[in-house]
Amino acid sequence: MHMCCAPCATFPVELLKEKGLDVEGLFYNPNIHPYEEFKKREEQVKKLSEIYKIKVHFLPDFEQQLWEEMKDKSKNRCGTCYQKRIARLFKFAKVEKFDAVTTSMLVSPYQDHEKIKELATMYSEKYGIPFYYEDFRVGYREGQEKAKEHGFYKQRYCGCVLSLLETIEQISAEEKQKRMVANG
Repeated sequence: MHMCCAPCATFPVELLKEKGLDVEGLFYNPNIHPYEEFKKREEQVKKLSEIYKIKVHFLPDFEQQLWEEMKDKSKNRCGTCYQKRIARLFKFAKVEKFDAVTTSMLVSPYQDHEKIKELATMYSEKYGIPFYYEDFRVGYREGQEKAKEHGFYKQRYCGCVLSLLETIEQISAEEKQKRMVANG
């Protein structure tokens, strides 16, 4: 399972283990910026692997170039990001001879679920590895609560610099609104 972060991986890992499936993780997220944020999320996935007693492979590729590419294609930055991570997931799975793959991105109601599914299906055919599809969104809130119980760090943005900037702008706008309401 590709793991974007510990909070998003919590529900899918629990569900797959309850179904009796062997789960291994892959942390490959070169989209996450800044570097300190990348390391925080990596550490939390390590913590998740210890709690759930699963092996996680870490490809610690912090790529400044990726966000530069996304910035140039800002209208399709999420598609670019999904494509890079899903392609790497299937390539890794082929080399390691995994039976099937999935991604924790399928738990988030904020991600483009259909685009993720479309790309995973395409790479499944290319690499000859089944894509395990499940709409994990049904357990999003449950997973977030469980992640909170585990004390996982919960980020406020997807990962790339552009999503960070959007979040900062949103928080700033919310603060302005609160001040306006408070001042009558």
